[in-house]
Amino acid sequence: MSAKKILMFVGDFVEDYEVMVPFQILTMVGHTVHAVCPGKKPGDTVRTAVHDFVGDQTYMEAPGHRFVVNFDFEKVDAKSYDALVIPGGRAPEYLRLNQKLLEMTRHFADSKKPIAAICHGPQILAAAGVLKGRNVIAYPAVGPECTVAGAKFGEVNDTASNALTDGNLVTAPAWPAHPEWMRQFLIVLGSKIEA
Repeated sequence: MSAKKILMFVGDFVEDYEVMVPFQILTMVGHTVHAVCPGKKPGDTVRTAVHDFVGDQTYMEAPGHRFVVNFDFEKVDAKSYDALVIPGGRAPEYLRLNQKLLEMTRHFADSKKPIAAICHGPQILAAAGVLKGRNVIAYPAVGPECTVAGAKFGEVNDTASNALTDGNLVTAPAWPAHPEWMRQFLIVLGSKIEA
């Protein structure tokens, strides 16, 4: 496996598991992950939120950890990265308002570099205009946005543990999908894990 340089978009109230687990998995197998946030510098933190279902009509939100930003958003040259990861939570709803972030997203899509997005992460892909004709899944409440953006929205299983690969794009509905989402993304990245 050749190690890849991966960009990850984070922001306050990113979903805790959806930022922590992929960051740790990708780092564990030897990739370099630069977690960046508009308006924050390396060493700054973003607040995370834990989303879970406890019987209400939608998920509840509990305070998570603080996640450390480890690279300067303003110094990102998207061309120097091999792949992009977009965690979910509430962060994508306002990160998608940043035009530089959307330009970076378009670079990855236009260059057909690997992209992994989970939960609300596809909101950024929709805002960047890169979902037309793509097969995608996300948190079901994001499905209408994906469809309006021209994507074919796939089926989310009962446990939200499935993932979907369409060429360079790997999407999943929520953190229970981490094993499948990261497995499929590692394949797209060309990573091999030796037993």
